[in-house]
Amino acid sequence: MWIRSGILAAALLSLAPAAQAQNNTAAGALIGGATGAIIGGAVTGRAGGAAAGAVIGGATGAIIGSQADRQQPRYLWGRDGRCYLQQPNGDLIRVSRANCG
Repeated sequence: MWIRSGILAAALLSLAPAAQAQNNTAAGALIGGATGAIIGGAVTGRAGGAAAGAVIGGATGAIIGSQADRQQPRYLWGRDGRCYLQQPNGDLIRVSRANCG
């Protein structure tokens, strides 16, 4: 079972850079789930512990990643071809096109 958990964790961790490029929520869920599975399997020595660890770690990682996503600036292309920065309150501020790159 340890080998299966290790292979699953390695596979999930290999997907994390691709998910990170998209958003921190997905990356947090993948990394947290893999880490939780490893720790849960190691502590209990059972598949149930690995599964519980994966669920708890995945949920925790997704929550942490979601908070990181909220703190990153969000640049958007407007219909007029200009670049805007979206403020936390929803307002848009026109900024340099280099930001929307």
